[in-house]
Amino acid sequence: MTSPPADTGADLQRPPLRRVAVLIPTYNERESLPRVVGRVRSTCPDLDIVVLDDNSPDGTGAVADGLASVDPQVHVRHRGAKAGLGAAYLEGFTWALDEGYDAVVEMDADGSHRPEHLPAILAAAADADVVIGSRWIPGGAVANWPVHRKALSVGANAYTRVLLGMPVHDATAGYRLYRAEALKAIGLDDVASQGYCFQVDLTRRAVQAGLTVVEVPITFVEREVGESKMSRAVMTEALTKITAWGVAYRVGQLRSAVHREPTWHEL
Repeated sequence: MTSPPADTGADLQRPPLRRVAVLIPTYNERESLPRVVGRVRSTCPDLDIVVLDDNSPDGTGAVADGLASVDPQVHVRHRGAKAGLGAAYLEGFTWALDEGYDAVVEMDADGSHRPEHLPAILAAAADADVVIGSRWIPGGAVANWPVHRKALSVGANAYTRVLLGMPVHDATAGYRLYRAEALKAIGLDDVASQGYCFQVDLTRRAVQAGLTVVEVPITFVEREVGESKMSRAVMTEALTKITAWGVAYRVGQLRSAVHREPTWHEL
């Protein structure tokens, strides 16, 4: 099941996706990475994989190099230090655009984003510029989450949806596809967000650009090995920036309403 597009523009014919890169940021994921890469290659053997490693002290980068040495469809980008999820994805976007890929997929390295959902995400991209793997639409679900974690995510997405006026149910979701032309339309030069805020930022920009954003249901599975990258700093950044964007959006709406010309039936 697929949610309605987030825009109301004319339906445009979109070219088929011939080259797609799955971007996987890593920091201390040496145990989970081989399994995730193997599942992606098994599920969608035509897709390329790009590991974006932030100089993991546990040797994840070396593990990624080993995978790339035996599989020409696995690529590795070694980054100098841990700079955050947003910075890693921005480097991956730039690399993929320079290499001529038609689309990129964001995917976590810990197995929480099931590669088996990739075919549905790719299929939805036939009629969309951005596809979000959503936990909070009919058919979506989370597994192994405590009640407080679920409440936090549902609340954060409701807050974002209302404050920013976006018809997207899971704006914080990290499992998504962007067409190359969508990334160009969004504009990446001034994106400085990290963590979950990065996902909201790009969703906001996509909606503002009039792009078609579609959500498909996924089951999000909590990691079985390693440690979550969620932190107080990540949550604080998200709350602060989303609130600022929301205030600016609502103030802009108010100014437009004050200065707009009355329609004929209001005269």
